[in-house]
Amino acid sequence: MTENVMVAAGTVAVLGATGHTGRFVVAELLRRGLRPIAIARSAEALAAANFHEPEVLCRLATVDDEGSLMRALAGADALINCAGPFLDTADALAAAAVKSGIHYVDVSAEQPSVRSTLEKFNEPAREAGVAIIPGMGFYGGFADLLVTATLGDWASADAIDILIGLDSWHPTRGTRVTGERNKATRMVVSEGRLSPLGLPPAQKHWEFGYELGSQIVSEMPFSEIVLISRHVKTTELHTYLSTVALSDIRDEATPAPKAADPTGRSAQQFVVEVVARREGASRRTVARGQDIYAFTAPLVCEVIERLLGRQFSHAGAHAPSEILNAEEVLIALQPDHLAFEIAAR
Repeated sequence: MTENVMVAAGTVAVLGATGHTGRFVVAELLRRGLRPIAIARSAEALAAANFHEPEVLCRLATVDDEGSLMRALAGADALINCAGPFLDTADALAAAAVKSGIHYVDVSAEQPSVRSTLEKFNEPAREAGVAIIPGMGFYGGFADLLVTATLGDWASADAIDILIGLDSWHPTRGTRVTGERNKATRMVVSEGRLSPLGLPPAQKHWEFGYELGSQIVSEMPFSEIVLISRHVKTTELHTYLSTVALSDIRDEATPAPKAADPTGRSAQQFVVEVVARREGASRRTVARGQDIYAFTAPLVCEVIERLLGRQFSHAGAHAPSEILNAEEVLIALQPDHLAFEIAAR
């Protein structure tokens, strides 16, 4: 590995850079003209990732060694944490980002991690003049943006349903490890407050259109519940996921994602619908794309670019739509990464 502390402006550190999602993030940063710092625990992992220096700086650090983290972040303008389980990494990395005076974003789907980051780091981040956005992945921040765009000028809603349709879910090793680590009770918004998910989870049939057709979906909340509930007033907020996806991830024999195109994306298709209701009226948004892991990369990098460009309203720890224009972020992902339509508003 080579080392160079004279890092150009627009430099973004990526912890977990050698993982499945992390590699997509590094590639997307390069595509956008930003310089990545790829951070991993071992030189072997960095070598195997085959990053090209000097366009990608390669550095070693471990979460439990603050000194190594601070050295790895030298010269960075922002930090993207792709290293789950985030229950084990978010605290140390968000703290290191605040101490370094740089923005922090992670892609956690874990409700307890996102909730803790928002509560613990809001004031320190505000004092440091930086933004912290946890949960800015497919499961989490994506739905927060969609819900906010759907509501538009509505100040509140009676009920919001988020319906996630997948044709399959081949989980990465990181997803499986995180699932084993995160055993916390999942929360929804019911009767206007955060409440435990009812058991057994509710199910319904949903028509996802020509890509996925009719599917059975089961209630399965992720970190979007924590993010949305911070700034959206609604009596009910529920997330549903295709049972075919749940069957895949619960089967230990389901293989990891397999590349289906030159970019490394799998063939997996997703459709996410948001339906909001208020006083007898309803609004609906539909978003379509390919490969939830690959899609997380342009999503999080679009947010990072806006943070670096000071296109956010105020510092602190926030849900993305609290400090960014949700509809503008979604539109910016079209057409290469997302087909996005507000079908009724």
